[in-house]
Amino acid sequence: MSVEAGLGSEAFLWGVDLFNHGYYWEAHEAWEALWQGAKADPQSRLLYKGLILLAASGVKIREGKQEAAKRHAARAAATLRQISAFSEVTFAGARGMAISELAEFATAVSKSPAAFEFWRGPGHQVVFKWLLGPFD
Repeated sequence: MSVEAGLGSEAFLWGVDLFNHGYYWEAHEAWEALWQGAKADPQSRLLYKGLILLAASGVKIREGKQEAAKRHAARAAATLRQISAFSEVTFAGARGMAISELAEFATAVSKSPAAFEFWRGPGHQVVFKWLLGPFD
């Protein structure tokens, strides 16, 4: 499976929608099947793994588990940075921000997860102020 095909899949876009609405655990679940199915595509696996770890960090922030949130975010950043060993060009037009920007954001979360508790209210707490996407 190519990254582009995976990013356009219904399962991936469902995960993006869940993530953007603060359903981090559910996004993780949506992306996990893609991650498992991308064994022959190391670029896709790294991207899915990085997003899954960032979603897990969102869950831990919401739970008030700062140390766990830091660990997940640090692992997300390191995983996303591994993608640069391939080529950013591979992902052109397939994400709303450069993978390197997403890695930097994950690094910021790993340093101060409490700074990302930006909204509390009825329903799910949205932790991150930015949205994933658009994905073409």
